Amino acid sequence: MALPPPADAGRQAQAARDASIRGPSVRFGCTFCQLVAHKGEPEILYEDDEVMVFRNRLHWVPVMLLAIPKRHVTQEELWQNMGRVGEIAVRMGQEHCPGGFRLVSNFGLDAMQTQQHGHVHILGGTFLGEYA
Repeated sequence: MALPPPADAGRQAQAARDASIRGPSVRFGCTFCQLVAHKGEPEILYEDDEVMVFRNRLHWVPVMLLAIPKRHVTQEELWQNMGRVGEIAVRMGQEHCPGGFRLVSNFGLDAMQTQQHGHVHILGGTFLGEYA
């Protein structure tokens, strides 16, 4: 009969998983890095090795998606090279908002940026009106 694992085996296993996703590209305490590590319950619509797209918890318009790089970068770093995130954001916009969509990012407190992890909002599903 096998002995049960030590009481702290679960904590050790979780620590090992956490350590495997940490590094220069993941920030401890970052909400989006936690989602990339599959902690939390976002409604993931797309995921590959570089990008994740999920529904925003806010519902200001019918379609509010977030496209993020899995690697932790700032908004400025993301916009210097949209690469795969931009490609997937456009694809998801076309798929979920065939009548048209808007890609938006907020930079700084005055623009209501609440997450330091670079991300792009994909907005649509209705007439979006004029710009702010």
